[in-house]
Amino acid sequence: MNVTNKWPIVKLLTLAVDIKGAIAGGPFGSDLVSRDYVASGVPVIRGSNLPKNAKFSFEDLVFVTENKADAHHLNCAHPGDLVFTQRGTLGQIGLLPKNSPYSRFLISQSQMKMTVDANRADSLYLYNYFRLPSTVAYIENHALQSGVPHINLGILKKLQVICPPLAVQKKIVATISAYDDLIENNQRRIALLEKMAEEIYREWFVRLRFPGHENVKNVKGIPEGWEIDRVDSIGKIVTGKTPSTDNPRYFGGPYTFVKTPDMHGNIFIVETEERLSQNGLDSQPSQTIPRGSICVSCIGTGGIVSITTSECQTNQQINSVVVRNLSDLEWAFFTLRNLREAIQMFGATGATMTNLSKGKFSSLKILRPNKSIVLKYHALVNPIFVQMENILQQTMILRSTRDLLLPRLISGKLSVEHLDIQFPPGMEESAHVN
Repeated sequence: MNVTNKWPIVKLLTLAVDIKGAIAGGPFGSDLVSRDYVASGVPVIRGSNLPKNAKFSFEDLVFVTENKADAHHLNCAHPGDLVFTQRGTLGQIGLLPKNSPYSRFLISQSQMKMTVDANRADSLYLYNYFRLPSTVAYIENHALQSGVPHINLGILKKLQVICPPLAVQKKIVATISAYDDLIENNQRRIALLEKMAEEIYREWFVRLRFPGHENVKNVKGIPEGWEIDRVDSIGKIVTGKTPSTDNPRYFGGPYTFVKTPDMHGNIFIVETEERLSQNGLDSQPSQTIPRGSICVSCIGTGGIVSITTSECQTNQQINSVVVRNLSDLEWAFFTLRNLREAIQMFGATGATMTNLSKGKFSSLKILRPNKSIVLKYHALVNPIFVQMENILQQTMILRSTRDLLLPRLISGKLSVEHLDIQFPPGMEESAHVN
């Protein structure tokens, strides 16, 4: 990124009230419990809570007790703090929402947190600064390479930041926030549409109150004409595989290469962190799956389900179902998502992560309705799925525009100093800073 000379470049440490890494005690192991089993507690931040396209995700939170959090109070982060990954996916950053329902969080040993000095920097400005590709590249280039690549507290404190006046930072944030607000609004629309389609699914296929159910007899506990079947009755099962990383010609092309993090929170897969070239795709043709395939994570975080929107391949942690009848797609998607507990249970190996083989996944049992009910569900819900995918494509364009604009604003190539900017709610008072 070409940098203007009119704004100083400072060390990140000078913009912080506090920067800390986690003290011994994380990742807390057996002390972690799901929200399903606790009425209260302190959430522990994991990588899945720091997604690429959101400031923070409250999905799949795990918790420790208040007493456990008190014992590890030095690991606490608070609303408004920035959280950085220390190892693994470097450059991952989250901003703990100021309107969070939780007063504190715990970071693990693979994370560091920063409390921003509000007199010198805006936390949203720094969040945006650290998601610049140039900043991520800088972090990766300065990572320590012994074992798993990682950065330590010293590297983080010395990271250099372009530091415009606080008032300019807030104008940059307001400009970018206009795009973020549109993106978040689209995400809410998708969530509402998804909930609508899922509620119909549950009414018809879980509660068994499908159209005409009053006139259908139950035989051995299921409606007449329905049957218990296997997952592989839906379609062909394809287990993914990673092309040889020794051949750089296999990567960097037009084809999406799906990994589990690309699936988190996404009903459709429209973009991925890594892409394959035509050579990469051709190197393992039996792993290629078409648009409209259903990807299911079976190793690591088991039971995440997404639908492909283009021809692609996946890594070995994912089993994909290439549906035989496209009219089954929407029913099959929710049916496979409902298998999450079964995937985790049958994939338990005594280790800390799920590992479900292709054979075991293929043989998982499902309740298959008669064809006429599935066709009715498809006719009702397919327009909702089409609308969700269209909104997601619009969101991609917004993200692309925002990501092109951000470095030009931060570098000063596009000046906002003399613009009369409409600040979002909650920023008006704090924006009047000299």
